[in-house]
Amino acid sequence: MRRRNPSTERPADERQSELVHDETGSAALEFILVGMLLLVPLVYLIVSLGLIQGQSLGAEAGARHIARAISTAEGADAARVSADRIMRSVIDEYALDEDSVGVSLQCRPAGRECPEAGSTLVVTVRTNVTLPLIPPVLGLDRLANIPVEGSAVQKVSRFWESQ
Repeated sequence: MRRRNPSTERPADERQSELVHDETGSAALEFILVGMLLLVPLVYLIVSLGLIQGQSLGAEAGARHIARAISTAEGADAARVSADRIMRSVIDEYALDEDSVGVSLQCRPAGRECPEAGSTLVVTVRTNVTLPLIPPVLGLDRLANIPVEGSAVQKVSRFWESQ
């Protein structure tokens, strides 16, 4: 009969308990899994906020430059040409969606011809930012549009000549 060495053999309960609690190698897997679950939404959020910030800077720059160009122009024709050239440049520079860009002009005090010498000109540029990786299924792409607006106020030159 073979003698058993009590120091090398353990009871079955201890061996089973050891197998259940053995976590060798699972930390790397857990790190990768949790890291991916947290990293992917974080990267998406950073990219989306970057797009929104870029588009809002473009809308603000467009409004500011158009207001200045119109208020310092010598007349309506020069103002229109200058505003169109500036808007084209801003759309190209900031990669704005040309179809969603809208420009509106208002003059204060209300009821005056816009623009008029000595009036205050308010230029507003509006656009929409489409969030990345949103499929056009069930209208999700329309729901994932974020409106962005930039405004600028400029006093019209007293030498303005409307034609």
